[in-house]
Amino acid sequence: MNAAPDPEPTAPQRADDRRLSRVQRAKMPRAVDVLTEVAANNGVCTNLVPMRRTDTVTGLTSIIGVPCGSTLASKCPACSLRAKRLRMQQCREGWHLDDEPDLTPDEATDDQVDLVEWRAALEDARADADEAGDLSERDELDAAIADVSEQMLNAGIRGSLPHPADPAKPRRVRSTKRRQDAPNLPFRKVEDTTIGRTFLGNDGTVFRPSTFLTLTCDTYGRVKADGTPVNPNTYDYRRAARDAIHFPRLVDRFWQNLRRVVGYDVQYFAAVEPQKRLAPHLHAAVRGTFPRALLKQVIAATYHQVW
Repeated sequence: MNAAPDPEPTAPQRADDRRLSRVQRAKMPRAVDVLTEVAANNGVCTNLVPMRRTDTVTGLTSIIGVPCGSTLASKCPACSLRAKRLRMQQCREGWHLDDEPDLTPDEATDDQVDLVEWRAALEDARADADEAGDLSERDELDAAIADVSEQMLNAGIRGSLPHPADPAKPRRVRSTKRRQDAPNLPFRKVEDTTIGRTFLGNDGTVFRPSTFLTLTCDTYGRVKADGTPVNPNTYDYRRAARDAIHFPRLVDRFWQNLRRVVGYDVQYFAAVEPQKRLAPHLHAAVRGTFPRALLKQVIAATYHQVW
């Protein structure tokens, strides 16, 4: 008995076939969705940030897409995976280092010095042209200064110098006032090191342990197993919302205070996650160890300083 031949595959229907019903057309995948899926599968950012790029020589302007750099997989899987791999590599290569890398800048080469001197001469000439009211000469010198600045970057000079045509930025002033009722913390001069305390074993082995730290917001009232308040009338919703909104500020101030107290540049890897009551809390792996009493003192002072 001969088996029945396989039916020939039917050709897919064209999406622009007007004989299709609305339901049939709605079930067809959209081109933009397929493109997004292909981009994500190939590690391409799906939320490119448009930026304007201007050629300083020709003056032509174009729009280019820059990866968003998000660390959340729900926003951009490709960028979050790239950031995760970078952090993993940084942790693997630097977590157990027992000496600091040499970050002393190299001496400037003769070519780099010549470029900086040439840029200074162009700025002097531009100032003279601006004072004389020669706008065409000033514009030509502006283009020349921009070209030399690009050459400085290509020559390996880190950083940039302000362009004389750019408007002066207002000086940023921060208040240095401190609450008088804030708890006093011990203060040490922060040294340029990231290595924590070491402990010497009985056999002469040197140990440099790390700390796993969890920072949790205070209670706002009793909650049920699902995170909802037991008594909504007494639950402190105002403080819960305030802490959630300003949680990044609390975390930033905590690390500042901790570094000033222990006297070195504390390094850490951390992640923030919500609890069932929707209050954020922080899990951090920290290089080095600290006394428990000192951590409690820093936490109390940080919360008091911010609020």
